[in-house]
Amino acid sequence: MSTPFNHQEVETKWRKRWEENPINVNDGKKEKYYCLDMFPYPSANGLHVGHWRGYVISDVWSRYKMMQGSHYVIHPMGWDAFGLPAENYAIKMGVHPARSTAENVDKIREQIKQIGAIYDWDMEVNTTDPDYYKWTQWIFVKMFEKGLAYQKEMPINWCPSCKTGLANEEVVNGKCERCGSEVTKKDLNQWMLKITAYADRLLEDLNKLDWPEKVKKMQTEWIGRSYGAEVEFPIDGREEKLTVFTTRPDTLYGATFMVLAPEHELAKSLATQETKEAVEAYIEATANKSNVDRVQSKEKTGVFTGSYAINPLNGEKIEIWLSDYVLADYGTGAIMCVPAHDDRDFEFAKKFGLPIVQVISKDGKAEELTEAYTEADGIMINSGDWNGMQSASLKMEAPSMIEKKGFGKKTTNYKLRDWVFSRQRYWGEPIPIVHCPDCGPVAVPVEELPLLLPEVESYQPTGTGESPLAAIEEWVNTTCPKCGKAAKRETNTMPQWAGSSWYFLRYVDNHNDQELVSKEKADRYLPVDMYIGGVEHAVLHLLYSRFWTKFLYDIGVVGFDEPFTKLFNQGMITGKNGIKMSKSKGNVISPDDLVRDYGCDSLRMYELFVGPPDQDAEWDDRGIDGVYRFLSRLWNMVLTNLDADVKEDEELLRIRNSMIHDISTRLENFSLNTVISGFMEYNNTLVEKTRNGGVDKETLKTFVKMLAPFAPHVSEELWERLGGTDSVFHEPWPVADKKAMEVKEVEIAVQINGKVKTTAKIPVDIAKEEAIRIAKESLADKLPDNIVKEIYVPGKIVNLVVES
Repeated sequence: MSTPFNHQEVETKWRKRWEENPINVNDGKKEKYYCLDMFPYPSANGLHVGHWRGYVISDVWSRYKMMQGSHYVIHPMGWDAFGLPAENYAIKMGVHPARSTAENVDKIREQIKQIGAIYDWDMEVNTTDPDYYKWTQWIFVKMFEKGLAYQKEMPINWCPSCKTGLANEEVVNGKCERCGSEVTKKDLNQWMLKITAYADRLLEDLNKLDWPEKVKKMQTEWIGRSYGAEVEFPIDGREEKLTVFTTRPDTLYGATFMVLAPEHELAKSLATQETKEAVEAYIEATANKSNVDRVQSKEKTGVFTGSYAINPLNGEKIEIWLSDYVLADYGTGAIMCVPAHDDRDFEFAKKFGLPIVQVISKDGKAEELTEAYTEADGIMINSGDWNGMQSASLKMEAPSMIEKKGFGKKTTNYKLRDWVFSRQRYWGEPIPIVHCPDCGPVAVPVEELPLLLPEVESYQPTGTGESPLAAIEEWVNTTCPKCGKAAKRETNTMPQWAGSSWYFLRYVDNHNDQELVSKEKADRYLPVDMYIGGVEHAVLHLLYSRFWTKFLYDIGVVGFDEPFTKLFNQGMITGKNGIKMSKSKGNVISPDDLVRDYGCDSLRMYELFVGPPDQDAEWDDRGIDGVYRFLSRLWNMVLTNLDADVKEDEELLRIRNSMIHDISTRLENFSLNTVISGFMEYNNTLVEKTRNGGVDKETLKTFVKMLAPFAPHVSEELWERLGGTDSVFHEPWPVADKKAMEVKEVEIAVQINGKVKTTAKIPVDIAKEEAIRIAKESLADKLPDNIVKEIYVPGKIVNLVVES
């Protein structure tokens, strides 16, 4: 006799049992498997159902790996708690960020525990813990010692709302990635990390990663390696030369004007008396635009400087313009413009009436161009000695030709810029540098780390370009570690990405006060086998983490140079009409009430059932009711068969092994929504078998074992009721017997003149004559005498046609 399914009673019982008897224990013998979530920053809004999705996916995979091959699964959790979001919230609430952050961490920790995941809380880390950020600072010091951390005054992205500088990666469509404000420019002395020194390795090592192609493509394009030539253009009447980088040196004869970034060091000096006012006004107007806005703007703007350059191939004078579509930090900040063969240059030339000279043609003949000719290949024209050559082959040869002529050289260029690492805010890791008038910037000795963030009452951003720390004289004023003279501390702090660039290493050795991570533990437990998180971090956290890992490999801290072997990007759970969940939109769905009403297991399964896990899905509360009914039916099906002594037969054996094969295949393919539908389908089959003879214990146990990673509480309870004396998670994952899956008999319809009279079971590989004989026998005394035709559709029907 079945009993009602009480999810609250079952979940309370097993949470307590797992706390007393942990199921994922490192005995030193099991092979490790490291499954990692992107750790959250502790938002005051807490978790909504969208956050649950990634955590459920990682927990399902972790539990599966525990059972598959008896792995010790490293599955930790921690807090990305420094940075703008936490500080902005604290300012809004009028509290210190240390207090609000700690409160938010406690709140979200309790919410995460509702998920029933096997997180190892003994491994917990928090980026604001001095014992943690000591090592973030240590990494910075090591980079400084290797020349990878340096200062540079430059125009940077500036968020007027957050009142701090931003890296290029933190600007999305011209807006601050965190607050959505329009980003402007500001000249500041910034700390930079030389990520460009790792550009080639970051690009080439993507080939050895099991990552989504979309993410690899995003990083490839962000790094933006291109091959070409640097070409020097003399400036008419001056000694200086303008150097440009071009990927199309074969089109040099078609360069009819030049364009410089308004920030180019020669921009102002190139202005003549007649153009000076217009040039300076244009430079000032551009200063307030973000790089993204400048590149994406469809309206071409510019100003003629009044100066000319000399095309080094044909000696012709060409105008020098300024335009905001050229960026100072890409290439040399100057470009040669070939309007006949570049869409952007063509638009610019047409707007400002500049000459257009075609140098590549499909058939070797010039034509009246109504748009740029951008085909990859063609025949060179109007190009002196190069006339008649194929442009594709000339593109490869031209850099060497230019080099031999003495006005250029072959080179490789990158879109990737060095990482702007300073933030003019309080809530971040202090940069461990002392500025000495005699010695220059000097690193704080590693034995004096961590350099603690001072406790202050006023931490609001100044907006002046200085951090709030600059006002704390007793903290700022210090002595130089090298010469002992009076000096001042660096007052900018690190960006929020600093602590998250290496946290995955610290989890496995989080109490080590002598090393970032011991070599022994790094070798045993690292790198991460499976990393699960959103695609929005493709060129931020993921790229930065790869950079820091490669650096730590180079200095011998770890023995691998890629942090995450496999990456899975889960899709977003949205509100109605695909709108992102946010408190301001009023469409946030809290998991708390759903856990109370339907249970953790139901919510876990529904999170996966809403759609393919790598795609966005719209939330609908009504769907969870169906999952809850499924678990209730399963509960009753198992309990109904508990006391029945059902013997395994061929059909049950086939159902069981087909179920193992189907569920395992879908799980391995990360088709988790179809795993849930598969459970529902097989449960329906077993409910039907329960009504017609019952289900054997081995099939019931197999179902419960496979369900366990998805619905751990109810599975543990059913496993115990089926006679299990240890946790279901200590059972091996079932393996299908493919021979047992084979269907040996099928049921066919037996018809007379197309009307079904009965059914008959026949072997699947039966001959036609034998199938018809069995069909006739099944009709017994209904078998007619006047059969004129016998039709057999293999495995489906036998139709006997009789005279009417």
